Amino acid sequence: MKASSWANLLLGSIFPQLEPDQKDSSHTHCQSFLPLLEEYNATGFAEYVPAGTNLSFTYNDPSCDRPNQVLSVDICRLALSVGTSNQSGITMEVWLPSNWTGRFLGTGNGGIDGCIKYEDLAYGTANGFATVGSNNGHNGSTAVGFYKNEDVLADYAWRALHVSVEIGKQLTQTFYSKAATKSYYIGCSFGGRQGINSAVLFPDDFDGIIAGSPALDFNNLVSWRASFFPITGTSSSPSFINQSDWENMVHLEVLRQCDTLDGVADGIIEDPSLCHFRPEAIMCTSDRVHNCLDVNQVDTVRRVLGPLYGNGGQLIFPAMQPGSEIEASTQLYAGKPFSYSEEWFQYVVYNPSWDPSSFTIHDASVAEALNPQNIRTWPNSLSTYRNRSGKIITFHGQQDEKITSFNTARFYNHLSRSMRMSSSELDNFFRFFRISGMGHCNSGPGAWGIGQGGGSVTMTLPFETEMNVLAALVDWVEMDIPPDTIRGTKYVNDTPELGVEFQRDHCRYPLRNTYMGGDSSSPGSWRCLEP
Repeated sequence: MKASSWANLLLGSIFPQLEPDQKDSSHTHCQSFLPLLEEYNATGFAEYVPAGTNLSFTYNDPSCDRPNQVLSVDICRLALSVGTSNQSGITMEVWLPSNWTGRFLGTGNGGIDGCIKYEDLAYGTANGFATVGSNNGHNGSTAVGFYKNEDVLADYAWRALHVSVEIGKQLTQTFYSKAATKSYYIGCSFGGRQGINSAVLFPDDFDGIIAGSPALDFNNLVSWRASFFPITGTSSSPSFINQSDWENMVHLEVLRQCDTLDGVADGIIEDPSLCHFRPEAIMCTSDRVHNCLDVNQVDTVRRVLGPLYGNGGQLIFPAMQPGSEIEASTQLYAGKPFSYSEEWFQYVVYNPSWDPSSFTIHDASVAEALNPQNIRTWPNSLSTYRNRSGKIITFHGQQDEKITSFNTARFYNHLSRSMRMSSSELDNFFRFFRISGMGHCNSGPGAWGIGQGGGSVTMTLPFETEMNVLAALVDWVEMDIPPDTIRGTKYVNDTPELGVEFQRDHCRYPLRNTYMGGDSSSPGSWRCLEP
């Protein structure tokens, strides 16, 4: 949908209207912002929305899969359509809560999508942040809009977040009659990349950044994901392994070999870097003809769990961490192209006729050389951000099925070398937490609830330093109290109403979470120790 069409919908009857007796001073104040939007050459709408409202986003692209959102606090909702060039623009929303703490929060996006994360807007406002989000320059979860349009790519790679934050801060200051005291950012996956990129390009935008499971070294990440389909083949290929065998054979063997390396058999590999999985253990032999893999399938496992190298032996992207097999088999190993990579090559690198089954490492070199809008995001230094006292917390699930967690450790080590900083020096402004048993940004068998954004699990966590990564960032920025650990919470069946199953304190890298004995479900039974 074009930006102008989106704006017309906003001004239509699809938004919830308040009853006359609800139009109090807050509502009147919010409505007064509609003519103000013209100052930004924007069209849009301003609406006061009371707590408990279940907002419906009937205008939203269905592929965004965000049809509605419940609000827990009263907000003034500002929705804008803003041009960024003569052939591109963004849609954005600023949610201004009645319980404002004086803080501002920018939110990120995911994948290649152009979807506002309404759950993160609700999460921010619930905790007192004036919160902004944008569609990152295009609508829906497809890359079609990038084709032969460098301006839309610019919005996606860097411009949309910066523009939305600048406008969001100005509107926040006008609404509350004072500027935000501190500005924060939270994002995961591509949103994690956005956070790191913002620290490089616009170091004054945020005082503190949470960059979860960041899609760093972006071009090579896309190629790494594209490399799996030629390895697995289609479902009829002799090298293909079906989802059931990944789950009930390969994953179980990974756990058999590596689960107890941390001293506890709980289905969670605390540190996958210690797991050197041997798929040959489940290869069919004359003595084992059932519940086994043939030689071609064993080679598939070995290759998908190995790094991607170039012709000259240079590393393109690190290996997938063992333990992620169940979820990875539903997408990366599913015997079909991974859509994000397929579309990136079709609509950015090459053209729509490109065949994903033909991917080779030559395509990886082409993608990296192209590097549109410098999207790679692999800085050698964050010194400018550090010098303005900015703080960054990054985290990564240790069984992430979409972006290997080994890449974030690689980035941390890269920064340590290129900035010539020891871990203790880097920790003064940049801390990396490995979250065992977490999948991509959330979910998994581990204690993955750390306050990393919206959703039923994280919304129920107290906004306290020990248990919430955003609260920990606030205390680090505002009181100079850096987090040593982040306590994760695992609810029974990931359902808060059923109660807490267990909790675990996750360590900052390179410290390793080590079982010391006792009840393994108790955080006190673990210690963060030097490797």
